[in-house]
Amino acid sequence: MVFDAHSDLLYDVTRRRLLGERRVLEHHHLDRLRRGGVEGLVLAVWASGPRETFWKDTAWKDPASNLGRTHQIFACARADLAECPQIRPVHTAAEAEAARAAGQIYAFLAVEGMAAIGGNPAGVDWYYGQGARLGMLTWNGTNALAAGAGGDPQAGLTEAGRRAVRRMGELGMVVDVSHLNDGGFWDVMDLAAGPVIASHSNCRALCDVRRNLSDDQLRRIRDTGGVVGLNAFHGFVHAEPRQQTARTLALHAVHMAEVMGVEHVGCGFDFCEFMGPGNEGAEGLESAAHIRNLFYWLEKLGMNRQELEMVARGNFLRVLAGPDLPPQ
Repeated sequence: MVFDAHSDLLYDVTRRRLLGERRVLEHHHLDRLRRGGVEGLVLAVWASGPRETFWKDTAWKDPASNLGRTHQIFACARADLAECPQIRPVHTAAEAEAARAAGQIYAFLAVEGMAAIGGNPAGVDWYYGQGARLGMLTWNGTNALAAGAGGDPQAGLTEAGRRAVRRMGELGMVVDVSHLNDGGFWDVMDLAAGPVIASHSNCRALCDVRRNLSDDQLRRIRDTGGVVGLNAFHGFVHAEPRQQTARTLALHAVHMAEVMGVEHVGCGFDFCEFMGPGNEGAEGLESAAHIRNLFYWLEKLGMNRQELEMVARGNFLRVLAGPDLPPQ
């Protein structure tokens, strides 16, 4: 069974529900999750993407409209999860285990970019109150807290960003650096109170793009006790299209294990094939239904059963188990 630390399914849920559909998870995604062996996942609230990706009549760069969109996504998530008893929203590892024991898929909520709160770190409490237990300060752009991977690579966290990271630590909210620029990454490492994750990032040593991590960054995440999730998006797997395959992603896992230790490697597949052309996963990892192909290659490349279980689920669940705060 597999834990996917980064899923964009709420994008599809929100889009379809605003067009009048209901039971989106059950009707469009549940079967693929089951076929892929997904026992749990992190559903990301992503409101910071390009305007044309969302609703063309909204001024997406305006913090107020970003906040409005964030409210919409949380509301659609709650409504659709309520209509899908096969998937249970959870806040803690104990709740996740109870869902698993009942035969349900468990779902944590995360924030993918905090532009909605402007420069007010108290907004972290609002995200927490909405149910989010993991958070990224940015998506790829720059906001009042930090610069993303598409921004100035040297820019560090703003003072508001630093305060936001500290508040996340006080709440027990996991800090996720997958979309941060390099300068912000190192600032987070100086501030973080617990394990830091990169939920959906690969290795720059194998695919040199800003969204991937250097070996020094991998080692620093290891030092916090954190985990890096393997990302199946084709453009982060290899520069050469012919090498954008499940086997190549398995090679990223092998490299991570060599640099950090296998206990710091997980899965954060970032599947977004439902967003249209150009958003495909690597060959053999086109959707959640194909996850088992990665583990076929990991075994072929020498991982034993215990190591496969750690990568599939154990490592991320270890991080999410502590401090295991109760829901608010």
